[in-house]
Amino acid sequence: MSPSHASQPAQVTIGDVAAAAGVSRSTVSRAFSRPELLSQATVGHVRSVAARLDYIGNQAARALSTGRFGNIAVIVPDIANPFFPPLVRKVQSLADRADYAVFLGDSDELPEREAKLAARLSTQVEGFILASSRLSSEVIRGIARMRPVVLVNRDIEGIPRVLIDSTGGMTEAVAHLTKLAHARIAYLSGPQESWSDQQRRAALATAAERVGMAVEIIELGRPSYSAGRDAVSSLVASKATAAIAFDDVVAQGVLAGLALRGIDVPSDFSVVGCDDSLGVGTHPALTTISAASASAGEAAVRLLIQLLTTDEQTEERIGIATHLVVRATTGRVAGKP
Repeated sequence: MSPSHASQPAQVTIGDVAAAAGVSRSTVSRAFSRPELLSQATVGHVRSVAARLDYIGNQAARALSTGRFGNIAVIVPDIANPFFPPLVRKVQSLADRADYAVFLGDSDELPEREAKLAARLSTQVEGFILASSRLSSEVIRGIARMRPVVLVNRDIEGIPRVLIDSTGGMTEAVAHLTKLAHARIAYLSGPQESWSDQQRRAALATAAERVGMAVEIIELGRPSYSAGRDAVSSLVASKATAAIAFDDVVAQGVLAGLALRGIDVPSDFSVVGCDDSLGVGTHPALTTISAASASAGEAAVRLLIQLLTTDEQTEERIGIATHLVVRATTGRVAGKP
């Protein structure tokens, strides 16, 4: 043996840690891979001994032998949309407390990219949170057969999901605009494959029919600031006096487009957003339907950790209510008492 090899210290093994800690090898393994199965005192003792001995558990090797990676994945359609960062941060915070790392995937609103991300990440993570998934139900069920899945804003029977229910907020928005004498409004839509958009359309149609309000749907395709700004020509042509946008980013674009045309908000036109992700950051401050994305993230990661730590199947369906937050972008129709 060469002097350089002879001088290298022997690698500390799991057996060394077990002997020094006075526990079994399986207990040492669980302290790193399944700490929820042990008492906090035992986990703390084993990890303290391991640190003293300079033992570094090989996560890749543990994953190969146990199927436990210590990672979960969150896939969103557009991380630039301000709705998603609070959700991801909440997932990250609670996952970290449970000793899971979080991988983030951005599908760019493309179902095929989302499917590829899920396939690639499935070899590295223990479970998925799919937020506002654009995948077909069949593909999602296929992913769920590979790894535990929790959905956010996608309602598929048999898969645990967290649903932000726009019904309450949308009903309040219609009532608010009715009180302000608006009789014809426009809805600037999101992607047709979006569960949230489908729910918001349905809730708006029901609430508007109840009060006799006319609604024109303006299809945007991918929701964005520029799509909202460019939709102003259609808004003017619709003869609507108010608009409800699919999200706050679209609403912000509408405000900019109206300003470019010299149309004052709220004196000449009223705007309502959805999600409350920008709120007071717009000018004027945006009236919007709250969506509590952080609460959705918290509920989703708790469901996923429950699945991973108990190995119990659940079909839980958690609903999160919404409400209207009135700010400065809605006003009474000009000339109406």
